Amino acid sequence: MRYLVKIYHYNGSYSAMAPDLPGCVAAAKTVEKVRTLMADAMALHLNALRKSGDKVPKPRKRVQLDADDFEDEEICTWIEVKEQRPRRRTTASATRG
Repeated sequence: MRYLVKIYHYNGSYSAMAPDLPGCVAAAKTVEKVRTLMADAMALHLNALRKSGDKVPKPRKRVQLDADDFEDEEICTWIEVKEQRPRRRTTASATRG
């Protein structure tokens, strides 16, 4: 799944948030690092939602952007998050003979 991510530059660092995943954030010194951390945070966030039985938000497919609404050094990007299927439980059995 591919989610929209907004990246902000402030005081020499970058922070990221995903509008479709409230509460999922990351921060780092570079854009590349914040993207990497955000991808990890999003995967963990989605796994936590699945494990708790909460609904996983569908990513928006379209975004309407107005350049006048952007602040200096604000970036919008898409980050792909691999969808993890729940693992099937297996039971091991041993036979003694």
